[in-house]
Amino acid sequence: MIGEGSRGAILEMTLAKILYTSKTTQIIGMSATLNNVEDLQEFLQAEYYTSQFRPVELKEYLKIKDTIYEVDSKAENGMTFSRLLNYKYSDTLKKMDPDHLVALVTEVIPNYSCLVFCPTKKNCENVAEMICKILSKEYLKHKEKEKHEVIKNLKNISNGNLCPVLKHTIPFGVAYHHGGLTSDERKLLEEAYSAGVLCLFTCTSTLAAGVNLPARRVILRAPYVAKEFLKKNQYKQMIGRAGRAGIDSTGESILILQEKDKQQVLELISRPLENCYSQLVQEFTKGIHTLFLSLIGLKIATNLGDIYHFMSGTFFGVQQKILLKERSLWEITVESLRYLTEKGLLQNDTILTEKGLLQKDTIHGSEEEFQYSFHITKLGRASFKGAIDLAYCDSLYRDLKKGLEGLVLESLLHLIYLTTPYDMASQCHPDWMIYFRQFSQLSPAEQNVAVLLGVSENFIGKKASGQAIRKKVDKNIVNRLYLSFVLYTLLKETNIWSVSEKFNMPRGYIQNLLSGAATFSSCVLHFCEELEEFWVYRALLVELTKKLTYCVKAELIPLMEVTGVLEGRARQLYNAGYKSLMHLANANPEVLIKTIDHLSRRQAKQIVSSAKLLLHEKAEALQEEVEELLRLPSDFPGIVASSVEKA
Repeated sequence: MIGEGSRGAILEMTLAKILYTSKTTQIIGMSATLNNVEDLQEFLQAEYYTSQFRPVELKEYLKIKDTIYEVDSKAENGMTFSRLLNYKYSDTLKKMDPDHLVALVTEVIPNYSCLVFCPTKKNCENVAEMICKILSKEYLKHKEKEKHEVIKNLKNISNGNLCPVLKHTIPFGVAYHHGGLTSDERKLLEEAYSAGVLCLFTCTSTLAAGVNLPARRVILRAPYVAKEFLKKNQYKQMIGRAGRAGIDSTGESILILQEKDKQQVLELISRPLENCYSQLVQEFTKGIHTLFLSLIGLKIATNLGDIYHFMSGTFFGVQQKILLKERSLWEITVESLRYLTEKGLLQNDTILTEKGLLQKDTIHGSEEEFQYSFHITKLGRASFKGAIDLAYCDSLYRDLKKGLEGLVLESLLHLIYLTTPYDMASQCHPDWMIYFRQFSQLSPAEQNVAVLLGVSENFIGKKASGQAIRKKVDKNIVNRLYLSFVLYTLLKETNIWSVSEKFNMPRGYIQNLLSGAATFSSCVLHFCEELEEFWVYRALLVELTKKLTYCVKAELIPLMEVTGVLEGRARQLYNAGYKSLMHLANANPEVLIKTIDHLSRRQAKQIVSSAKLLLHEKAEALQEEVEELLRLPSDFPGIVASSVEKA
C-alpha cells in the first residue's frame, strides 16, 4: 500500500513522523507481496523476519480452452499438463459460458466456497447471473432458510429495496461483490459468505486485499484488471485467498486465459514481484507539500536544516537516488519550501529566491542556510487544520470568497456545491439528458446558483442534444454542479436507491460521494474557522455536515448522535415518542425493551447511558460559553491601566 498513489504518500508521512518524534513507538509492518524489503527495512530502521510457511498448501493452475495445466517452475515452459475438463456442455451452454466457469465452480460449491475474480464491476454481475441460469435447481435447496433470511435482511437495510441481480442469485448461494454495493450490503453479504450461506462470490480485485474472505478455490476470469494486464503482486494477492486455515487441507487457484495471452501469463508467473516505490514526490500536493505544511504547523521541524534532516529519514530519502537522479534531496526540499512560500502558505525570515539557496552544484546547504526558519501563515494554517488537498486550496479559497458576494440561502444547493469534493468532480462523467432534466426542474433560487457559477440551462441543453458549443465553460464547475444535484436530491429524498435510479449511478458510488462530501464539509468548516473572513459560513457548515453525515429526515439527526443508534433504530425510537436527546437520556431501559422491537437489554442500557453522557457534554459546553460571555475581557481598558499601576 505504501507504493500506491496518495494513500501511499499519506502512509509514508505518518510513519516518518512517528519515527522522527517517538523513539519508543514500535511499528510492525506485514506483507505477502513485497520485493524490495531492504528499502523499507532501512526506512523503518527495522528488523526483518521472513517465512515461506503457508498453513494450507496452494496449488496454482492455468486453464486454456478445456485443458488445465499446473504451474511448475521446474518445467521447461513453467507449466505441466494436469487434466481435461469433463463437463457436458450443449451448444447453447457453450455460447453462454465459453470459459467453462460453471464446470469449474460446480466442482467445489455448495459444500466449499469459491471466488471468481472478474475484470470489471459489470462483468461481476453478468457472470453471477450467467452461472445461476445454468446451475441446477438442486442448489436452491442448500441452506434455503438461511438464504431467505439474507434476502430479508438486505431489504431491511435498504428500505424494502433489493437489487434484481441479487434477488435472482442469492437463492443459488451466489452474489457479486464490488464497489457498487453500499457498505451495509457488503457487510451482510460478507457475513453470509463467511457463515457458508453464500458459497460463491463474483468479485473485483478490491476484494483481494484487505477483506479476509478465503475460499477453497479462486478463479481468475481473465489476466486483466479493467483493461490493464495483471501485475504480479495483484495476482499473488488474489490467489492468496485460496485455502482456509483450519478448514481446508489445500487451496487452489485457476487463471483462465486465451491463447493470445499465454506468453504474457507465463512471463507473469515466473517474474519476481514488483518493487515498491515512494509516492511522496510523485504526489506533490498530497505528498511533500502537505508534509512540509504539517511539519511546520505541528512544530515538528521548522528550520531548513531540521526539515532536510526529516526528509533524509523518509522512504523517499532512502530511494531518492533511484527516483530522482537529476536532483538532490536538498534541491527538492528547498524547491518545495519555496513553492509553499510563494503560494502564501508559509512565511520565512529569508526570501529564498533572493538568497540564491538553490545552486545546482550544491548537494546540501551551509550552516547558515540550515538555520533559516519558517512559520505557517493564516491561509497555511487553515489548509493544514482543514486537511485540504493543496491542489485545491486556491480553488476553495476563490469559491468561498465568490460565495460571500451572493450566497444563495433559499436552498441548500449553493452550500452543497461548496462542499462537493473537487477530486470526485474531476472523475465525474455526467449523463447530459439526466443533467438537463434535473436542471429544468430547479426553482428560481436554485437556478440562480447555477447562474452565479456560470452554468446555463442553454449550455446543458446543447450538451444533451449533442450540439456544438462555442462558448468555453469550466468542465470542473459543470461536473461539480452535477454531483451537487445528486447530493441535493439525496438530502431531500434520503433514499440512495431512488437517487441511484434517478441519476443512473451505482448506489455504492452515491454512498461514497455522500461520505466524501460529509468529510469535505467538515474540512471546509475547519478551514473557515481559521479565517475570519469566512466566519459567516461556520454555523451553516455545522448543520450541513450533520445532514450529510446522517442523511436522514432532519428530525432523526439528534437521535442518531447517540452511540449505537442508526437510521432504522432512530425511526423506531421517534415513532415510539422518543423525539429528542432529553427523551432518550431520561428513558427507562426496561420500558425501551418492551416498546422497541429487537432491542436487547444491553443495547437499551447503552443507548440511555450514551444519551446521558452526550447531554452532559452539551450542557458543559453551553456552561463554558456562558462563563466566557460573562467574563471581563482581558483587553478591557481599566484592567490594563490597573496592572500597569501595580507594576
